[in-house]
Amino acid sequence: MSLTEREREIVDLLRAEPLLDAAALAERTGSTKAAVSVHLSNLMRKGAVLGRGYLVRPEARSVVVVGGANMDIKAHSGHLVELRTSNPGTTVSTPGGVGRNIAENLARLGSPTHLVAPIGRDAFGEEVLAATRAAGVVVDHVVATTEATGTYLAVLDASGELVVAVSSMRATDGLTVAQLLRSRDLLAHADLVVLDGNVPDDPATWVLDQAAAAGVPVVVDPVSVAKARPLGDVLSPERPLLAVTPNLDELSAIVDEPVAQTRAAISRAARQLHDRGVEHVWVRRGVRGSLLSSRSGDGRPAVTLLPAPSAEVVDVTGAGDSMTAAFVHALLRGDSPVDAARFGQTAAALTVASAATVRPDLTSRLVDAELRRNQTQPHPEENR
Repeated sequence: MSLTEREREIVDLLRAEPLLDAAALAERTGSTKAAVSVHLSNLMRKGAVLGRGYLVRPEARSVVVVGGANMDIKAHSGHLVELRTSNPGTTVSTPGGVGRNIAENLARLGSPTHLVAPIGRDAFGEEVLAATRAAGVVVDHVVATTEATGTYLAVLDASGELVVAVSSMRATDGLTVAQLLRSRDLLAHADLVVLDGNVPDDPATWVLDQAAAAGVPVVVDPVSVAKARPLGDVLSPERPLLAVTPNLDELSAIVDEPVAQTRAAISRAARQLHDRGVEHVWVRRGVRGSLLSSRSGDGRPAVTLLPAPSAEVVDVTGAGDSMTAAFVHALLRGDSPVDAARFGQTAAALTVASAATVRPDLTSRLVDAELRRNQTQPHPEENR
């Protein structure tokens, strides 16, 4: 993070004495209260100071997540789902949205995280904002919108697998560059940016351009086939990505051609994305695990197949979000890309074993312990 000499002095004073106010800081630094107030405002924009209480950001590396925030409404059928009729079951509502879920998972894993997402001024919005803040995510740069807070309705069968879902995301669909301008400094001083594929083309391109200009690495979660398709036009070496995390259908949409479920076919498609400036292409393959293709200096990508860890499925909602978040968290703490992918898969397995979209007891220690347990169990070699 790039701070001026005076900003660094203020941060150091706040680390030692967190209760210092602007007047006390002015006295300690030999400055004026007005000048210190300006420095504090700049520090909040840069993410070095969290919120209005002058809480100094931890030394851990910070993430800015730009994406959607919804209220999820999940309906669980008690039996095999019968179409075109009423099915007995249960319903529950919980804060969701890909970007918001990724942000909460990151915060629970221990990465200082800011969320930039449009949220309506309504009851759903208040609940989403309060729950996200309570989970440890900094929400000072959330975009207040006159649109209703997004909703995501999912119907799950008795085994926890998704049957059908309907999303209403006008707030996110209407996000503009103008609404993101106040987050420019935050993006420029982040250690990493995660971009949710729900963000429309123009603001998504703006975010990528801002990150590229500041040299900030970016991870993109394509979200769905429909949202992945425009990425094919956005990706270029001029706005490089650290990683993109599609499933097979989303990968096909990005490269605009069918990709077979084989190592050779996925590797060929991944190579196209490497040529467009993507460092790591991590392809999710469900029960088959995942394939990580990483660009190398000799021009031949390193390809690693990772078997899926065993998991007892209770609810699949949010698994991909925890997978992306854990991957990012592990990269920031210094894990290799392959180890980070293993960490991500393990977090996803723990998430589907929970009824919650974001597992409330998720921590790095929990994932590491589960990862060690899985590594002691033999896995069949994946050759396809």
